[in-house]
Amino acid sequence: MTAAIMSDTDTLIVEHLETHFASRGGLVKAVDDVSFSLRPGQIMGLVGESGSGKSMTGYSLMGLVDAPGRVVGGRILLHGQDLRSLSPEAMRRIRGNRIAMIFQDPMMTLNPVLRIDTQMIEAILAHRDIGHEAALAIAREALVRVGIAAPDERLNAYPHQFSGGMRQRVAIAIALLNAPDVIICDEPTTALDVTIQGQILYEMQKLCRESNTALIWITHDLSVVAGLADTVSVMYAGRIVESGPVERVLAQPRHPYTYGLIASAPSRNEPGRPLRQIPGATPSLLNLPSGCAFRSRCPRATGICAQTPELRDVDNRALRCFHPVADAADMPDEAA
Repeated sequence: MTAAIMSDTDTLIVEHLETHFASRGGLVKAVDDVSFSLRPGQIMGLVGESGSGKSMTGYSLMGLVDAPGRVVGGRILLHGQDLRSLSPEAMRRIRGNRIAMIFQDPMMTLNPVLRIDTQMIEAILAHRDIGHEAALAIAREALVRVGIAAPDERLNAYPHQFSGGMRQRVAIAIALLNAPDVIICDEPTTALDVTIQGQILYEMQKLCRESNTALIWITHDLSVVAGLADTVSVMYAGRIVESGPVERVLAQPRHPYTYGLIASAPSRNEPGRPLRQIPGATPSLLNLPSGCAFRSRCPRATGICAQTPELRDVDNRALRCFHPVADAADMPDEAA
């Protein structure tokens, strides 16, 4: 969201975040002037096509951007403390403690050759000065919270003895171990069947409400965001182009890109008719058009779109567009 509606009581405030990658072909602005805020217990959906910068935003917040990439600008304020100002050692003390991340593939979190209890206890003792038995009790409780039956038996198991859904539950439990202020979820349910996905989404929503943990849910699935999030931010080519209350943005999208994403959902199309789609393809971040990055695919683009639109408050949302959509009549049939 825009800086004007950020508050000192917010758990997380991100201001003008920029993450760049130097390559032989030129400079890639993977995250370009991204700003938003999160209140305690709030869930924000971060959506967009592949390559839009969603995951890189999450990695930037966690301090996990590897060379040749680096965060070059902006502030990341966690309860007022700028994470960008911290030393690597200080950031390690915060990562997994006050801010945690759940990855799409749980095997990025779990070590295949260590038992679950070993991995969970290590994650606890790295941040707390408590005994082994107390840490084991915390690990057992965390497994129960994510719906894993027979926790004592599961603690003694190895990751390969779990199904994909169960491994993801363990990864979520590890993220919850130290009661973080913020959890970043990078499409953690994409590879799971619909039933397991629904269970995990329900549990994450419940856990956030109970523990007052702020949550960023990174996904390309708007239906997940509709049922889970309080707010949604839509990214395109490294920038947030629209953000606001989820029910308002999804019911009345104002940015042509957001409108196209929603209109192209199969559930929005009539049986027997070709699926609607956004024309063209996402441009390379090495060769973005000047001004609005979406203008080469936008049916509403005019000459002014060669200039860069600023993020501004429009209709109870933040919007980066010179020609907001008012209703379906504004869009041609192929985009509507």
